[in-house]
Amino acid sequence: GTTAYGDWIRDFEAARDERADRGDPEWRTGVPLDPAIRRSVQRFQVGEDGDGAELITKAEAAGDAEYASAVRMFVAEERNHARLLALLLASGGAPVIASHWSDGVFVALRRALGLRLELLVLMIAEAVALRYYRALRDGADDALTREVAGRILADEERHVPFHCHRLRRSLRPLPPPVRLLVTSGWRTALAAVALVVAVDHGPALRRLGVGRGRFVAEAVRSSGPIAATMR
Repeated sequence: GTTAYGDWIRDFEAARDERADRGDPEWRTGVPLDPAIRRSVQRFQVGEDGDGAELITKAEAAGDAEYASAVRMFVAEERNHARLLALLLASGGAPVIASHWSDGVFVALRRALGLRLELLVLMIAEAVALRYYRALRDGADDALTREVAGRILADEERHVPFHCHRLRRSLRPLPPPVRLLVTSGWRTALAAVALVVAVDHGPALRRLGVGRGRFVAEAVRSSGPIAATMR
């Protein structure tokens, strides 16, 4: 029978068509990337550049072809984010970096877990990324950085409800107190990750006009409605 993922597939397809029509931003050379922002973008670029193969494998194993199809489109969008960030860095004369410890931790965690827990870990990264890309879009000095951040942010704003939808379905069999425990634990972990990101990216966040404390507070506040949706 049909599953609930047809609508998500149509959303992903519409976004893909719109990207194709719009084409890439106008890449220029010598974009003045602030050193702190450059280092910060390099770290986020590594995070977006995961191959997604593990997630696709787990989604296919879940036995829902439409969900697996939607996950493949999600992974393609994340790879496109990595490509956009790499080209933005190139515009500023900066290379991509091969790895960053924070990405290593996320990847190791996700690989070790089943689909449900992998999605919970992924959702932490996505929710924190929402706040980060908003800061980059609103606070960067140059138009190219603002445009790239805005495009990625628009995708991330669709990704969060997509993963929420799946998590709500997969948490539904659990008793309500356990669901509450899971989502409360998720919010606690998110607060910890937001704090680590704020420390790691502090100089860039300051340049973008968002202090460390405000970044953490807003990321944590945004996690409330997400947790409620998952529950």
